[in-house]
Amino acid sequence: MEYIIFSIALLAVFNIKWVIFLVTLIPIRIVNIYLVAKEEKIILGKEQEKPSSYSLFIKKGIKQNIISLINGYMRYHIFQLGFIPSHRIRNFIYKYIYLIDMKSNVVIYFGAEIRAPYKLHIGDGSIIGDKSVLDARRGGIWIGDNVNLGSFVNLWTGQHDYNDPYFRSMPHKRGPIKIEDRVWIGPNVTILHSVTVGEGAVVAAGSVVTKNVEPYTLVGGIPAKKIGVRSRDLKYKFSGDHLPFY
Repeated sequence: MEYIIFSIALLAVFNIKWVIFLVTLIPIRIVNIYLVAKEEKIILGKEQEKPSSYSLFIKKGIKQNIISLINGYMRYHIFQLGFIPSHRIRNFIYKYIYLIDMKSNVVIYFGAEIRAPYKLHIGDGSIIGDKSVLDARRGGIWIGDNVNLGSFVNLWTGQHDYNDPYFRSMPHKRGPIKIEDRVWIGPNVTILHSVTVGEGAVVAAGSVVTKNVEPYTLVGGIPAKKIGVRSRDLKYKFSGDHLPFY
């Protein structure tokens, strides 16, 4: 009898995070709707976005602590979402709870980490590799149609200013990332803020992209530089096929 009770208790503890996960879906959707509305006000110039301060240097009040808890749980929530072994469930929550602008046949593989998902736009048939990090917080990320991002790709729309007294992310250290149609980004690539990767371009594995990439060029290295060209006769379209459970 004690073994049965212990087993039930262990099962409950093991699954409690998923119970909380389900219960918080609607509140998280409401928060994201609010964040989208706030973002639209910033874009229209009705509000000014303030430089974010490094949290260790902020003396937080009760309101700031509550906001911090909400933000922290939402990041944890979407991180856990990346490990649900079902594309249909993941894509449904990405699109309708986190409000990612996702078109048809998008594949987001296992373990992807997405920050500020309401600022992420993914075109038809595009593939996001496993364990990728898409940080859209400081400018947004636009991914075109039939784009292929390899595993462990990192897209960073902002960075801290190491010369700033408070180590903030200042306006000149942030900006949108745009990846145009049929771009192929190899595994372990890092793309920094304010970069556009032109249509049909290829970024070699392990590269760090700090400047715009011209269409149909092959770039590689740290920092990435042009090392070749790609055919402009590209006709492929990704259908959304993916590995089950992954």
